[in-house]
Amino acid sequence: MTIEVPQWAADAARALPRPLLFATVSGAHLYGFASVDSDLDLRAAHLLAPEEVVGLRGGPQTLQHTGVRDGVELDVVSHDLLKFATLLNSRNGYVLEQLLSPLVVVTTAVHAELVSLAPRLVTRHHAHHYLGFAAGQERLYARTGQLKPALYTLRVLLTGIHLMRTGRVETDLAVLGAGLAYVPDLIAAKREAEHGPLPAGAARRLAADVPRLRAELEAARDNSALPEHADPAAVDALHDLVVRTRLG
Repeated sequence: MTIEVPQWAADAARALPRPLLFATVSGAHLYGFASVDSDLDLRAAHLLAPEEVVGLRGGPQTLQHTGVRDGVELDVVSHDLLKFATLLNSRNGYVLEQLLSPLVVVTTAVHAELVSLAPRLVTRHHAHHYLGFAAGQERLYARTGQLKPALYTLRVLLTGIHLMRTGRVETDLAVLGAGLAYVPDLIAAKREAEHGPLPAGAARRLAADVPRLRAELEAARDNSALPEHADPAAVDALHDLVVRTRLG
């Protein structure tokens, strides 16, 4: 069973009070284990007017809206283009995944240009994001024993390994976890209920696999062909895109 993105997702994103440059779906829908009661996480970039940037009355660098539509809980977050570009030009895997999400609900020419620049901004230091995120989810899983943080721990480690080895972002746990025989059962359990229990026997396998995957991510980082720093020409192009878009 695949949980579809609601047809009204684009309208929900566009309800934010600034022009959007893009909006995509993140969270469990992007990771391949959305449940029937999962939130819909929309992530976006918006554009402040020039006077909201250079004047005394600055515009909102981040916009957020939460609510419920057709029984679905919504979490919409958008960053102004400059803030988004600044995050993209750091080792922030979260915004990289948002930008490159295949679940696109709003797009523009600026979005397409950002997507084209993204691969040249990826460095081996993005591994730090995935190691840190995984550590937080692992602590949550250890404290609660719940299925959701266990899935997030696996997904984050496997995404980081894939990125370090290939330079490409892959977030679907069904794809990433193809070599782990118990992952389909975990995904099926999560799709049945957002906060469902961990299937029998999974805890023992996770106890062995999580440390192994963490070590694999560290090794993949150390041996990665990815550069130490983003391509300077891509950073220049990103700067130019922000200026052109703002002034235009």
